[in-house]
Amino acid sequence: MAPDKVRMGFIGVGNRGTQLLERFIVQPDVRIVALCDVYEPYLHRDRERTHPRYLESGIPVPPMAEALTQDVARYTDFRQLLARDDIDAVCVATPDHWHAVQTVMAFRAGKDVFVEKPLTATIHEGRRMVEVERETERIGAVCLNRRGSSVYRRLADRIAHGAIGTVTMGCAARLSSMCPDGIGRQGAEPPPPDFDWDMWLGPRAAQPYQYNVAPYFFRWWQAYSSQLGNWGVHYLDVIRWLMGETGPVVVSAIGGRLAVDDDRTIPDTLVTTYQFASGRIARFDMLESAGGQGIAGGEVELRGSTGYAVVSQDGYAIHPSRPGQFQTRAEGAEPEEYSLSGDQVYGDLRIKEDTTEVLVRDFVDCVKERRQPCCTLEEGHRSTTFAHLGNIALELGRSLCWDPEKERFVDDAEANARLHYAYREPWTL
Repeated sequence: MAPDKVRMGFIGVGNRGTQLLERFIVQPDVRIVALCDVYEPYLHRDRERTHPRYLESGIPVPPMAEALTQDVARYTDFRQLLARDDIDAVCVATPDHWHAVQTVMAFRAGKDVFVEKPLTATIHEGRRMVEVERETERIGAVCLNRRGSSVYRRLADRIAHGAIGTVTMGCAARLSSMCPDGIGRQGAEPPPPDFDWDMWLGPRAAQPYQYNVAPYFFRWWQAYSSQLGNWGVHYLDVIRWLMGETGPVVVSAIGGRLAVDDDRTIPDTLVTTYQFASGRIARFDMLESAGGQGIAGGEVELRGSTGYAVVSQDGYAIHPSRPGQFQTRAEGAEPEEYSLSGDQVYGDLRIKEDTTEVLVRDFVDCVKERRQPCCTLEEGHRSTTFAHLGNIALELGRSLCWDPEKERFVDDAEANARLHYAYREPWTL
């Protein structure tokens, strides 16, 4: 029998965790039971206690103004939250290097899991998460929010029915001019006294605290994530979805730190290319060293034999291709435009459709009805793999051949050694 209310615990209630908490708390059939965070002001929802350097750095410190009941439990160690038998599901919105361990432990504790993207820090983690989900017969959902978009769903159907002919290539780009200072240069310092830095590090190697690593800047550090993982996963997910592809067979990446002078350990300029067994190509550019425009009129462009489609979460347009060299055909794709009307107000944002809330609502229904969500762990793992492949190709400085069925690089021990890393004790999968 489906529960009247899904009892939720939240692991990680910083910036993104707060956004998810706000979306779960408004569901009439959800009850918030417990919160967990390694930073006590976030845990206790006390913005006035937030360290001044966080407030002054420009990072998105959450408002922490939710109407929580007095009986919501608070923990700095997520294992205590998972030990409760009055929690049905958890939301994992911790830094990316924690997702796999916490999700696997939650499954084994009998909880369903809604986990933030990118799903993992390594390819091995993603496959293990899917395996444990199946072993424990739990439900896992990934917050790749475009999977909740009615625009993308509509276009996926149009593309599948030949709206732009034979699809050959998908492209996307993310631009953010972070010159000259980026995330800045800072040395090692003691963390705030109410920040559990050792627990934040978790399975990763011990290192001194820096204010431009945590709580927000970790995605500019290779040990914890990447901007290819942060942004590329979104766009590469929808490109492979619209193309009907699973994983590439060849990947290449070029780029480097060209213009931004900061502590980052990832490139400020990156171009990644993926080819599928079908011959189709996906490309994603992550450019934090320059301004300009990525995809004109949208965020993703899909190119086909009779036309091309440009899409964002607000709408899409299909344009016919003009005949090329030596061609006399009179007709291309049928022109088509589709857009959402009206705006929703969410905080300071005006958005056409809250695709994150669509996925949250879907997850709650899946927990109650015991069915698979819009974006499964398998789908999230496959899309996150693209980011890891691109990062490994860049690190090794060469194109790589990938077997998407075996999830191994082809005859390449050096690349396969990067499918995972040795966790710091006591953490395991």
